[in-house]
Amino acid sequence: MSLTLGVNIDHVATLRQARYALTPEAHNVEPDLVAAAAVCERAGAKSITVHLRADRRHLQDRDLARLRRNVQSKLNLEMGNTPEILAIALETRPEDVCLVPENRQEITTEGGLDAHGQRATLAETIRQLNAAQIRVSLFIDPLEEQIRAAHALGAPVVELHTGAFANAQGEAQVAELARLREGAILGRSLGLQINAGHGLNYQNTPVLLGAVPHLQELNTGHAIVSRAVFVGLARAVDEMLKLMSAYQG
Repeated sequence: MSLTLGVNIDHVATLRQARYALTPEAHNVEPDLVAAAAVCERAGAKSITVHLRADRRHLQDRDLARLRRNVQSKLNLEMGNTPEILAIALETRPEDVCLVPENRQEITTEGGLDAHGQRATLAETIRQLNAAQIRVSLFIDPLEEQIRAAHALGAPVVELHTGAFANAQGEAQVAELARLREGAILGRSLGLQINAGHGLNYQNTPVLLGAVPHLQELNTGHAIVSRAVFVGLARAVDEMLKLMSAYQG
C-alpha cells in the first residue's frame, strides 16, 4: 500500500476567521474551505483533515457540514473527547475520527493523547464511533504503553505524534526518530494501521520517511498552507506528494 497524504485545512479557516470571525453572516467570506478541499483532492490528497475545537477558533460547525457534503475522498475529523463534539461526529459521520488532546490555552495540539491514563473515558467514545462504522485513530506519542493502550481500546489506527521529532535537532532528533521507528514496529506487530503527523514540513518529512517503517498516511497542514502562500495550494500539495513518493514502507 502506498503512502497517502491527508491535508489539514484548519489554517485556511484561520485565515478566514482573521477577517470574518465577528461577521459570520457576511456573504463574501473567503477563503472557502470547500474550495480548498477540492484543490487538495485534485492535487492528489487522499483525505481532508479538520479539527473542530471546543472554542471554534478556526473550523465552524457549518464548515464541517459543508465539507461532509462535498469532500470526495475521505473526511478525517480531529476532535477532543467531549460529549458535544462526539454528538456532532456521530451526526456528521466522517469516514475517520482522530481523537486528540485539547487544551484551550494551546496554540496547536501539544503532545499526544494519554490513551493509557484515560482508558475509562475513551472506551465508551471509541465504542460509539466503532458502532457507527467511523474508523477511530488515536493521536499518541510513540510510547509502548500508549500504543498497547490504543490496541486494547479497540482503535484500529494510531497516528504517531511527530511534533517532538519536528522540533528536535542533532542527537535529539536521532533519538526521536528511534522512538518513532520502535513505535511504528510495535504498532504494526499489533495489527494497527500506523499514521503520523504534526509539525511535518518539506525539510523534515524526507528524514522521517527515511527512518520510520510501516507508515500508511501522513497528516499535515500548516506547512502546506504556508507554502501555498508562495506557490499556490495545488502546487504545495503536489510538492509534498513528490517528497513522499519514494517511500518504501
